Amino acid sequence: MSKQLQLISPVDGSVFAERPVVSRAEADKIVTNARAAQKSWAALALDERIKLVNAAIARLGEMNDEITIELAHMMGRPVRYGGEFGGVNERASHMAAIAREALKPVIVEDSADFERRIVREPHGVVLVIAPWNYPYMTAINTVVPALIAGNSVILKHATQTLLVGERLVAAFVEAGVPAHVFQNIFLDHGTTSDLIAAGSFDFLNFTGSVGGGIAMEKAAAGTFTPMGLELGGKDPGYVMEDANLDAAVDTLMDAAMYNAGQCCCGIERIYVHENLFDTFVEKAVAIVSAYKLGNPLDPETTMGPMASVRFAQEVRDQTKEALADGAKALIDPENFPEDDGGAYLMPQILVDVTHDMRVMRDESFGPVVGIMPVKSDEQAIELMNDSEFGLTASLWTADTNRAAAIGAQIDTGTIFMNRADYLDPALCWTGCKNTGRGGSLSVIGYQNLTRPKSYHLKKTN
Repeated sequence: MSKQLQLISPVDGSVFAERPVVSRAEADKIVTNARAAQKSWAALALDERIKLVNAAIARLGEMNDEITIELAHMMGRPVRYGGEFGGVNERASHMAAIAREALKPVIVEDSADFERRIVREPHGVVLVIAPWNYPYMTAINTVVPALIAGNSVILKHATQTLLVGERLVAAFVEAGVPAHVFQNIFLDHGTTSDLIAAGSFDFLNFTGSVGGGIAMEKAAAGTFTPMGLELGGKDPGYVMEDANLDAAVDTLMDAAMYNAGQCCCGIERIYVHENLFDTFVEKAVAIVSAYKLGNPLDPETTMGPMASVRFAQEVRDQTKEALADGAKALIDPENFPEDDGGAYLMPQILVDVTHDMRVMRDESFGPVVGIMPVKSDEQAIELMNDSEFGLTASLWTADTNRAAAIGAQIDTGTIFMNRADYLDPALCWTGCKNTGRGGSLSVIGYQNLTRPKSYHLKKTN
């Protein structure tokens, strides 16, 4: 009997879906089919590939009402937010629009004597290992440009969002993308590692934990398989004394708490100039205290459960340790009677925190944020850089030059000014330190999903 992947819904702890894990032989067949299909797919005109991918995204949009309800069951996001199609469409549309320019040859010389050019060729078979927190948008980041560039794609999705891969492949196949060009696969960790170690894939994209990224690199050791990794984060916000305070509070609290804090670039620590600190905290507490924690299928719910009890417990543990070490919790538990000690977790704001506490160092990935006062830009920069991660940083000031100067001193992948928790598809999505390597979206995303090939053609004997 084959091993089963089991999706436990955070809504009520029930089994929402099960799927059998494929055997190594079955996985090898999927890879073989992908490799065979890739050649004819790459031979299609670029405009035809773009047309088919755009049609697939449109088909996915037609499924959005059903998908929104599935997401609530699978990972707890409230239905009031309408799923992820807005972000999916924005990213896919942009990558389709820039494809011709991003993939066009670089002409070095075209004379009577020589033709010299650099072209971009698809890697071949791309494996995408996608996470559960934004299961459609994170997958689309690689799936769309990989397919447009002429690769075939195999998608392995997180068990917590088991049905997403099936939905995506169905939309693409129904839109006319050949079946073996884009395939979903259900794998266990062991078979995944074995396939990577065997050099089955020509490019690997993984979004997940640092431990997962280490496992990917270990499995690929010696195969020279290129990969893109987006791993942990502990993104900071810094509110300067000249910031628009109301806008800063509104945006940073949303960035810290939206999706129950389960956002790759969510804000997990905030530094506020001491002149604004008390007012910022007061406003933040008022915003968060008004959230409604509850069943994500209820349209009135603004915060659903975390995706699993295990994730919620990690946030509780970090919070409890911080309180034991002198931190102060500002959100009254009486405002959130729905907190059941399981997946349903109330939001929390902590002050009197220090970087000696795990809640200010380790990834929380939940609805808790620590807020610290700072005296200067120099102190804020030192604290923002005091992290093993580097995905984004959110700076709040009226001075663009000041933000740029501070941003140049922060070890991170993206600098936001007066914005947070947003992925701009025109810019490279990337990180540094233990957040990972490589980059997706933008022109650079196409460069990473293709390889350069040079032509030096001498026209005379």
